[in-house]
Amino acid sequence: MNSIKYFIQFLIISSLFIIYKILGLKIASDFSSTLLKNFGPFFRSKKLIQQNILKAFPEINSKDLSKLSKNMWSNYGRILSEYVFLKDFRRSKFDNKLEIIGLDILSKIKEEGKPVIFISGHFNNFELMAMQIEKSGINLAVIYRPLNNKFLNYIMEQIRRKYICKNQIKKGLAGTRQLLSYFKKNHSIALMIDQRVSQGIKSNFFKHEAYTTTIPAQFAKKFNCNIVPIYIERINKINFKLTINKPLEYSNDKSIEDITLDLNHIIEKMILKNPDQWIWSHNRWK
Repeated sequence: MNSIKYFIQFLIISSLFIIYKILGLKIASDFSSTLLKNFGPFFRSKKLIQQNILKAFPEINSKDLSKLSKNMWSNYGRILSEYVFLKDFRRSKFDNKLEIIGLDILSKIKEEGKPVIFISGHFNNFELMAMQIEKSGINLAVIYRPLNNKFLNYIMEQIRRKYICKNQIKKGLAGTRQLLSYFKKNHSIALMIDQRVSQGIKSNFFKHEAYTTTIPAQFAKKFNCNIVPIYIERINKINFKLTINKPLEYSNDKSIEDITLDLNHIIEKMILKNPDQWIWSHNRWK
């Protein structure tokens, strides 16, 4: 039964991708934004999204809650349409759409040749972050979670390997070992740390305990490497600003729990900057 459902989803998304390509980036982005803003709230994840928003903003009123949810779907629609144009972003066709703050930091990381851990969350077109790091010449490997839909996952894996980052590692225990192997070969690692993990610890996130990955903290302590927070925000429809923040150095007396909590607070600040540009549909506090 799931296979039939996933195949139908695949056909719908594939059809949309064809339409997006015909329309071009600007019109496709507006069309997809309107589409998901109007139909997204009817998906079964509506209740979970509202619960998540209320955990972060317990005093939000119903009007603002609905507005934030709809704006999140609008942003998600733009992200969906942009997958068709990742090839053009990779080939610098849309360099004028992306402002990068902190290129000097990337240059220094490349020059020093010492791998770091880049951390961020699912903001806007988050794929552009890893893409720009790899385009800067830094050896990079990223962890990803395969989609439940095997038909769509095949397409997404091809897109990610070809245009985002060639070194894609599946989430899980085997992936962690592969991650370590890449790191020892002088590859920096890019991680999304804003989602729940099964192999993690409970750490405070918006004043609620949430299972959080300890990989950045473990690497920082074991290898004495820096952690580099990065953030991408949508400035105006199809324009972005990518910020590479100053590398964080943690002393040996900092515990894994302390570092993990500190990184959670950094993600919180990113979310608070543009709440509607974070994907609230993940079951973060399960």
